[in-house]
Amino acid sequence: MQIKFEKYQGTGNDFILIDNRNMETQLSAAQIKFLCDRRFGIGADGLMLLELEPGVDFKMVYFNSDGNESSMCGNGGRCISAFAHKLGIIQDKAKFIAIDGVHEAIIYLGGVSLKMADVKNIQSGENFYYLNTGSPHYVKFVYDVKHFNVFEEGKKIRTSEPYVAEGTNVNFIEKLDDTLFVRTYERGVEDETLSCGTGVTASALVASLSGVASGKNNCKITTLGGNLNVKFERVLENNFYNIWLEGPAEFVFEGSITLKEEIQ
Repeated sequence: MQIKFEKYQGTGNDFILIDNRNMETQLSAAQIKFLCDRRFGIGADGLMLLELEPGVDFKMVYFNSDGNESSMCGNGGRCISAFAHKLGIIQDKAKFIAIDGVHEAIIYLGGVSLKMADVKNIQSGENFYYLNTGSPHYVKFVYDVKHFNVFEEGKKIRTSEPYVAEGTNVNFIEKLDDTLFVRTYERGVEDETLSCGTGVTASALVASLSGVASGKNNCKITTLGGNLNVKFERVLENNFYNIWLEGPAEFVFEGSITLKEEIQ
């Protein structure tokens, strides 16, 4: 099987994108895992299929690098919107459906702004918060996050009760000057990624709850892969709506790959 693809990245969170409007590409979990492998395949944090869906511009079907279909990916949503723009499916605005519902996107010079799902009922524990921004996220403030062992500590939390069954993404955050530094261990990738869109969103909302967001209705974010911004409106104590994730979504390269028959 020969597959044409394009590679995109959003603040270092990288994805394989396939135009599947003709529905000819059907991939197994093993094939997706191979394509995302950084040594034997193309290499990516995830893979997305762009498909058609009545009532919206397109459908986003997202798979983690372990080959399994996953929950919402914020940077992935921004990258697939840039991909749709490149294909001529959309102009400067998009409305698409993902696993967590309908999203809007705005294409601007240098980036994409993505409307995220509303967030309610944020849970708090001893020195951590837990919330769902399209994907589940555990958020914890730490000291010197730049040198923090994200892989080891993130894996401990991701595989602990009550999260081990379904898994959770784990974010370690620190307020630095006028920005929030965020590092994320992602389930499905089972490693730290350079950036995580839903994790950045979750961290920004936690920063607002904790009174350390850079603005009343927004939070500037620094990740290992670059800078993002999260805008939101907060009602009551911990309900957020009109949430927008803003930042770069860049084309990297395109190509084609022939999958070996033994990869099923």
